[in-house]
Formats: sequence, structure tokens, C-alpha cells
Amino acid sequence: MGKSTILSILLPTIFFINISLAQESKKDLPEIPSALFLNNEVMHISLKYSNKDIKKVTNDSTFITTFLKFKEQEESWDSLEVNLRKRGNFRLKNCYFAPIKVKIKKKEGNNTLFEGHKNLKLVLPCLVERESNDNIIKEYLAYKLYEIVSPFHFKSKLVHLSYEEQKGKNTKPYEIFSILVEDDKTVAKRIGGKVLNIKAHPLNQVPLECVRNSFFQYMIGNTDFSTAYQHNTKLIFYENKIIPVPYDFDMCGMVNTSYSTVSQINNEQLSIDNVKQRLYRGFKRDPLIIAEVRLEFLKNRAAILEAIKECELLFENKAEYVSTIEYIEDFFEVLIDDRKFEKEIVSKGRSN
Repeated sequence: MGKSTILSILLPTIFFINISLAQESKKDLPEIPSALFLNNEVMHISLKYSNKDIKKVTNDSTFITTFLKFKEQEESWDSLEVNLRKRGNFRLKNCYFAPIKVKIKKKEGNNTLFEGHKNLKLVLPCLVERESNDNIIKEYLAYKLYEIVSPFHFKSKLVHLSYEEQKGKNTKPYEIFSILVEDDKTVAKRIGGKVLNIKAHPLNQVPLECVRNSFFQYMIGNTDFSTAYQHNTKLIFYENKIIPVPYDFDMCGMVNTSYSTVSQINNEQLSIDNVKQRLYRGFKRDPLIIAEVRLEFLKNRAAILEAIKECELLFENKAEYVSTIEYIEDFFEVLIDDRKFEKEIVSKGRSN
């Protein structure tokens, strides 16, 4: 069965598949609007703190207080007091810039773009290198692509960060791209659910959302995640069901950072040599759900590629933009071709 048969087979059945699966994952969620994430315009922010000092803090309750200045487009600068602390594991140990948790008091955030956000993550480049900004853009795109794929996602905002690194009496300036990502509790509140802090086997999670997540992770070439152990994944309890919501995509093949390595989950050696190679990590599922998600991605192909194209002018290296488009196009070649789809996705479904 070749490329030409896929849509003719799937389209007649899609109506019936949608009826049976519609209650598992709603597209029209009761979202709470947030001014911070209303548009995709790059926001300018400014921070001044000691990267060295923030890395020194050994607990999660000690914060560094500073001011975050911000503006959108041609507006004038505004500012609010924020508390910062380090976060993350791999990036904290291996990166020059510590990943940051931003804590905002309610009275500070009121009547600003940050109203309603008690906590945010600030994703900085890992290293000081030529590709840093383009890597951040690609990771930001991963977040935006998942917004297209699933109604259960982290909102994100690309920001131009003017960072003054305090070094004793001196400061060192950096102009870098970064990403503001909403807190998991904010995600849960936005969709009307709750964050789960327990382990849950993927087969006990909503099948449709698990398959969407698995296809997405395969699309961007990511193996650095585990929905069972909540590694780079949060679980949301929504309408008495468990839903995985992924984050942190710097190790994926689409981003392809200089420090990317093939992940080992529970010391399991994966059958790929580098992160650019794709490996489907989803579990065996009902063929109807696989067919539904396959068609969803094919229907979203134009929107996914358009989201990447909208960021074209932000790339400093044109080749990085081109390689991103080509990498995602390769994924759709697998979806279109029945033989490739069976070999690369269906046959790779895990049983444990």
C-alpha cells in the first residue's frame, strides 16, 4: 500500500473515529486569558543578577531579588520586582547560564502583562556560542508546534533578553533570546485541571493525548522524556483523566544543540547514534487512535510549517532555519508513506 492510498482509506473512517474519541480530549478548553501570551510578538526584557551567585544557592527556597524590565514593540519600558532562583538538572550542571525560575508577587504583577503569573520559567541559552540564539528559537518553536498538536500545552513567549551579568564590581552585557514558559500550576488552572505529582504508567493516561505526544516527540526527534516518570513531562488531572504535557526540548534533533546526547531512560541504551535520528517511543495503541493522530498531523502540516516560517527572519544563520524546515518535512514523508509509517512508527510501539 503506497502513498496514494492513505487519505482515501482514512478519510471515510475519520467521522466515526472522532465520535468515539471526542470525549477523551476536548479541543475547546475553558482557557483563562493571559495578556503575556496573547500574541507571538517578541518581547524585550532586561535583568541584572550574578549568574555565579544564583548557581551557588543549594536549596529551592532561597531567591535573589532584582528588577525585571519589560516592553512590547515601541512601548516604553516598565518594571517589576521579581525573585529568581536556579532550576533544572542537566542544564544547571552543564550550562554556563543557569535556567531560572521567576517568582512574582501578586501586587507586583497586578495591572501588568505578568498579572496572574505567580511563577514562570525563563529558559536561557545553555552556552555562550554562535548558535545560542538560533537554538533558543528552535526550542521555542517546539513549544509553539505542540500548541498546534494538542490543547494541553505550556504557553510560551520568545523574549529578547538584555542580561547584565554581575561579576563583582563589574558587569558583562549579553543580548540573547530566551523563552518565558508558564508554570505547570498555571497550565492546570487554565484548562480546569490539577497538577499530579505521582507516577502514572502511560497506558493509564489518556490514549489520544499520549499518542499525540508520542507523534510530536518523534516529529522533533526527542527521546529525552518519560511520561511515566515525569521526566520533562508534567501530568495534569483533567475530568478524571491523566494527561501528559511535555516541556524542555533542547535535547531534540530539531534543536540539535552542541551538547545534545542520546538519552538513556533508566539506563536503557536506545538504538540511535545521535539526536538527529528519530526513534518512536510511544506504546502500542488501538490502531484507530494511531490512524486518528496520523491524520491530525497531516491536516496540521501546513499550520506546523507556517509556524516555523513565521520565525524565519529571527534566525541569525539562514542554514539553521532551512535545516529546521527540512527536518520537519522529513517527518511528514514518514507519515505520508504507508511502508515508512509502519516501519518507523507502528512497528516501534512499545509494550513495556
